[in-house]
Order: sequence, then C-alpha cells, then structure tokens
Amino acid sequence: MASCGRKTNSAGAPGGNEQVTRLLVHVEGQTEEHFVNSVLRDHLVSRGYSLVAPRLMGNARQRSQRGGVRSWDSVKSEIVRHLKEDIGRRVTTMVDFYGLPFSWPGRQAASTLPHGDKAIAVEAELLNSVVAEMGTGFDPSRFVPFVIMHEFEGLLFSDCDTFATEIGRSDITHDLQTIRDQFTTPEEINDSSETAPSKRVLELMPEYEKPLHGNLAAMAIGLDRMCVECPHFRGWVERLEVTES
Repeated sequence: MASCGRKTNSAGAPGGNEQVTRLLVHVEGQTEEHFVNSVLRDHLVSRGYSLVAPRLMGNARQRSQRGGVRSWDSVKSEIVRHLKEDIGRRVTTMVDFYGLPFSWPGRQAASTLPHGDKAIAVEAELLNSVVAEMGTGFDPSRFVPFVIMHEFEGLLFSDCDTFATEIGRSDITHDLQTIRDQFTTPEEINDSSETAPSKRVLELMPEYEKPLHGNLAAMAIGLDRMCVECPHFRGWVERLEVTES
C-alpha cells in the first residue's frame, strides 16, 4: 500500500528500539468500530502490530441517537487507564470534528481557525491533556489523537463513483462528484447542520444509513484511496504505522 506506507525494516516495522505492538482505537460509534475492524486493522497488522482493536467510547453502542460524544474528562480517564495498564499499547482516537463538544480541549477555539489548522489544534490539546495526566516518563508517541475532518462521510467522497455504486445509488454519482469538486480535498467538506458530509448525502439519499451504507462504501473505496485524497487522514495512518520509537 504505497500511498500510506513508510519504509520498514525486514521485520515489517520501522527501525527503532522500543516496539509498541498493540493498538487500541477509541471510536465515536459503530461505524468507526466497523471501519477499524474491516479496513484499518489488516493494514496495521501488516506493519508490525500484533493486535488492533476498536473500543466504543463509554456506552456509545446503547445511544439511541447519532453523536452525543461523552465529556473529555470521561474519555481521557479511559485513555489514561488503558495506557497505564499496558506499556506495550498505543492508544488513538477516531472522532468527528463535526459535532465534537466545545467542552473538549481546543474545540471551541478551533472553530475560528483555517481549515488546515482545525483538527491539528484540537489534537495538540488532547495530547497535552493526556501527557499531563500521565506524568513524567510517559512516551507521548503512545497516544495519537485523531479528529476526522469533518466527519466519517467525508472520507467516502474520496471516490464518489465507488461510493454511489456501493450504496446502490449510482444515479447520484454526478451529484456526489459535484460536491467533491467544490473542495481541494474531501476533508474540507464543511460541518454545519446543513452542509456536513452526512447531511449532503442524506439530502441526495434520505434512506442512507451510516453503519450499513457507510461501511459498505468504506470497504470498497479502501484505505489507499482515502490516503491519496485526504492528507490529514493519511498523516494519522502514517503515524500509526510507526511501531517502534
């Protein structure tokens, strides 16, 4: 997988001394959970991980409505616990910028920043928060915060033809592509209640169901295409690929 890959040693992992072989991905919902299991895991196992597993934040599986991410203090507590209980584990997040509570570190301030700085600013604050909680001696490379710009459906605009075909609506290919072509990357498709990627899809396909249709499209589009089209997403994958520091 050339577009997301880095040069590795003969053992399949970048050179270094201390290897982190287990990855826990804190995800927002069942769609992201399935994405980790069906798309991301095999790629990262091929890069040297022995285990890649998603974990729903809190009781996300039981929530009756979309979104509703828990407070950062609650999520941070889980992240810190998982980092402390296994020193061979790396922890990451996979949450949408759209709908992320302003109570999360950096989220409110990020709203006024240029597109390319928004997720980076939030991720930096999340990292600082966890590092401060972990204390002296913690290796910050073991926590890799990731915020999707602007939400999961944005990744699916990486290949509009495949997206439309896999959700059984090839008739909306042109409409999806027209939306995509208005932006430099799919990650720029914005996040208001009318113009977020999922809202645009629902406007074209009212029967769209994120866990079902989103994952069918994601598996067909694949990690490689998403990495080509979505630079912030690609950066996350490349950071995760480094299993030694």
